[in-house]
Amino acid sequence: MKSKIPGIVFIFGSLYYLLAEAISAFSFNDLLANTYIFHTISELGIPNANSPFAFLMNSAFIIIGLCVLFANFYRLKDFIVKYKTLFNILTLVTSIGVIIVALIHAGNPLTDGYHSLGAIMAILGGNILLILISKTMAEFETYQKTVFVLGIIGLFAFWIMFFNMGSIYMPVFERISVYTLIIWSFLSGIYLLKEV
Repeated sequence: MKSKIPGIVFIFGSLYYLLAEAISAFSFNDLLANTYIFHTISELGIPNANSPFAFLMNSAFIIIGLCVLFANFYRLKDFIVKYKTLFNILTLVTSIGVIIVALIHAGNPLTDGYHSLGAIMAILGGNILLILISKTMAEFETYQKTVFVLGIIGLFAFWIMFFNMGSIYMPVFERISVYTLIIWSFLSGIYLLKEV
């Protein structure tokens, strides 16, 4: 059973994240569709009257960060055949970034910079990690090709978001660049379970 644990952890983290975001968005002080289109993920994590389930969103950030950290270092690293140090660094950057987002909320002028730094670490670092994983495994088959495409989509969405911070549709690109990581986590769980 121990060898299945990383796969289960990856799948659990991704599903928990999606469920936590859905509940947080449903309870947010706006229509559900508006919340997903016009409000950032970070807004769901700000503890105020607009987001009564902010604690749930923040727990999702922490859990997905810990799941990636654990599953990458416990099992996925065994499939990395080159650039292992870079893989380790990007795993740490991504995981720590997501946890920073959970612990330091947006909307506070005194700490906004740290929150933004965490978001950049998680999103930019995470999508670069995806591309690295796809190119540093021994094979370049369906899993690796899918991960590569996810990483490219995530980076593209990140740069659109980064240079259009004032756009009302910025949250859409933010979610795309984050969902690539969540989808990767789920697919990695399936991949590791099949490789047991």
